[in-house]
Amino acid sequence: MPVGELAVRQVVIASRDTPVLDAAKLMRQYHVGDIVVTDERGGKRFPVGIVTDRDLVLEVMAQEVDAGRLSVGDIMSQDLITVRESEGVFQTIQIMRAKGARRAPVLDTEGALVGIISADDFIELLADELAELAKLISREQKREAEVRG
Repeated sequence: MPVGELAVRQVVIASRDTPVLDAAKLMRQYHVGDIVVTDERGGKRFPVGIVTDRDLVLEVMAQEVDAGRLSVGDIMSQDLITVRESEGVFQTIQIMRAKGARRAPVLDTEGALVGIISADDFIELLADELAELAKLISREQKREAEVRG
């Protein structure tokens, strides 16, 4: 399955100059733990960084920095792990695991943002698949009991 089929398409985004406090409010409003920082070119959004709730805690709150003076560009992680929407789920998990990333923006063939994938999305997919396998086992046992009586 291509990761683009699983990716969340409604990505919360911000520009580099978005105030950190506004980013925190966006995270709260949309119930997300990250904001993808983008530059716009030709009507498309290209990811240049990411800010997570953890970044806010470690880089702003724990350092006792005046959040009113910071923009997301000041604290964003620029070493961004991205994947193409055509990348397979298993390959994406391997990339994210190798890089230690819990989430990755998903890009189209031009490198524009089309979604985001997170470890939580994979866990949900795997849980659904395991539930289907459990149903298979149950049906097989029931069928065997009916046949062999």
